[in-house]
Amino acid sequence: MSKGENHIIGRRLVNAYLSSVISISLVLLLVGVASLLLVNARSVSDYFKENMKVSVLMKTDVAEEDALAFRRKVDGMRFIKSSDFVSREQGISEMRNLLGEDFLDVFETSPIPVSIDVTLKADYVSADSLDMVKSEIAASPLVDEVVYQRSLVDALNSNLSKISVVLGIFIVLLLFISYVLINNTVRLNVYARRFTIHTMRLVGATRSFIRAPFVLQAVFQGIFSAIVAIIMLLAIMFVVRNEFAQLFEVFRLDLLLIVLGIVIASGVVICVSSTYFVVNKLVSLKKDELYF
Repeated sequence: MSKGENHIIGRRLVNAYLSSVISISLVLLLVGVASLLLVNARSVSDYFKENMKVSVLMKTDVAEEDALAFRRKVDGMRFIKSSDFVSREQGISEMRNLLGEDFLDVFETSPIPVSIDVTLKADYVSADSLDMVKSEIAASPLVDEVVYQRSLVDALNSNLSKISVVLGIFIVLLLFISYVLINNTVRLNVYARRFTIHTMRLVGATRSFIRAPFVLQAVFQGIFSAIVAIIMLLAIMFVVRNEFAQLFEVFRLDLLLIVLGIVIASGVVICVSSTYFVVNKLVSLKKDELYF
């Protein structure tokens, strides 16, 4: 075989390998996105729960100084994440925007009380926990009423549960599709070298000896494809961080290493397992079956 023919064959093998790596990398990118959603599912749920406000309405005769002192006491409660003090002037301003400038004309004195808007820790945003929270806060003689939308809480928890189920099914399907696509890519790549495998078998090579270089190549292929997928994933996250900073805050960066590990493990495991089974099958083929 001439040098020119060797060069053409070598170039074809390189092109086939690169095409295989690109195909696997794109699939692993989807695995990475799905994994990112999976490991941050709790963070996303907590984000929505901790943005629901509970209004603590003080009695109309409570002075702002007393309300501020009570706010400091509320901040120390185990279920409180944060709080905002709403002065009487702020309340009047908000009501004017809602009802018009002259809404106070029908009252002799302002009916707008001082209030405190609190957000709860995610673990306490449920019907039972909110009843307990309401009882503890309302126990103060300064508090007139604790207000929250119970229907909103029930809808939030119900929808988050449904979203979790749908997301779980989506991720399982995605992983299955990823395995099928990567498996087919690896099968085509190995099948193209079936005559080399047959030649090795004719000279007396054992299954393990024939399989070893293909499996080793699959390991490097899986790692290299995973690295390419990780680079693309980080690039996407960088764009999201610049364009949608508030959305990016939902994701926990400390879990990113888990996502990267899942991508690398998926690439290696799928490539190696696919190669293992394909090589075993090709070793068992008769000469006539190599052409089909």
